[in-house]
Amino acid sequence: MARLGPAGFALLVGHQFPLGNSLGKTLACGVSDTLPSVTIIIPARPDEPEVQAATAARQLDYPADKLEIILARGKQPSVQRNTALRAAKGEIIYFLDDDSIPQSDNLRRALKHFADSEVQMLGGPNLCPPNAPELEQIFGLVLSSFAFGPSRARYAKVGTPRPSSEKELILCNLMARRDVLLKHGGFNEALYPNEENALMDEIQKEGGKLIYDPDFFVHRRPRRTLGAFCRMLRTYGRGRAEQFRQTPTFGSALNFAPPLFLVYVVTPLAAWLIPFVRSAEWLRGLYFLPLLFYGIAVLGQTIALVPAGGFVRALCALPLIVLTHLLYGYGFWRGLFTKLKPPGERSNVTVKLETISFGGAHPSP
Repeated sequence: MARLGPAGFALLVGHQFPLGNSLGKTLACGVSDTLPSVTIIIPARPDEPEVQAATAARQLDYPADKLEIILARGKQPSVQRNTALRAAKGEIIYFLDDDSIPQSDNLRRALKHFADSEVQMLGGPNLCPPNAPELEQIFGLVLSSFAFGPSRARYAKVGTPRPSSEKELILCNLMARRDVLLKHGGFNEALYPNEENALMDEIQKEGGKLIYDPDFFVHRRPRRTLGAFCRMLRTYGRGRAEQFRQTPTFGSALNFAPPLFLVYVVTPLAAWLIPFVRSAEWLRGLYFLPLLFYGIAVLGQTIALVPAGGFVRALCALPLIVLTHLLYGYGFWRGLFTKLKPPGERSNVTVKLETISFGGAHPSP
């Protein structure tokens, strides 16, 4: 998409904002200085030579003089983001992962929502690129299935723009007001992953509004191998349990389903050693009844995936849906007993900031 000049940009946004809204009137003036400044924060590894998100961020349809891109290099993403946040100058912060490819109109779309002063955060899905390898397309299909409950909205366009919660928003494609982030002290550095989920819960407790927009999306490849996909599922489960231990909420109740399902599957294997259980046919039948309903639900979900992914991909996704519940459950149980790191333990982690200008990168002072 071609860049719009300040006048064209203001004209476009001026049509999208209500006439009675002061921000809409300001944007319609056609002067780029009146636009809110935006800082894009991208955590990256110390030795990562080319950061895809940084390249894509420079193509966003927004006046260059109102756009700041900070690359935070290090080995602790939550610390990297907090370090960059403290150095950021933008009124609005846009968090991207190093491999997130945002749509060129994402910033313009976001401004429509931030015109409402009650909106503190905005997010949308990260979608598997259509040209990704076949295995990754299957992973993307699993992530967008009901195996992930309401969190499937992080990986698929679901519904229409609406008030939402941490269940649907994800940090690889998230915008927030800088002053709100600083007020809450940024991300909890003792958590990774799920540091953003805990922060979103805190913001909502104080009445802040979170918005999910299915058309505010990035393209991002899922894990490259089955082993990496399995590790991701275990990590997600562990992160959710650690978050629950630090900031328990009723919203986390649904996340107990996979660990309880794992217990349900494993317990009969041990009980089978008891002679009474082995001989009681009625008890075995009672046990397998919920499993039958679960099998029907998974089969129904597989059929529902056919229109989006085709028959072969949907069929390949079936065992991965079951694996998702088992591995997430295992990770959750593990996270209930891991040693939590104190928030200040990672404060001495080395983070190198680079400001990406439209002429190249240079270290931040």
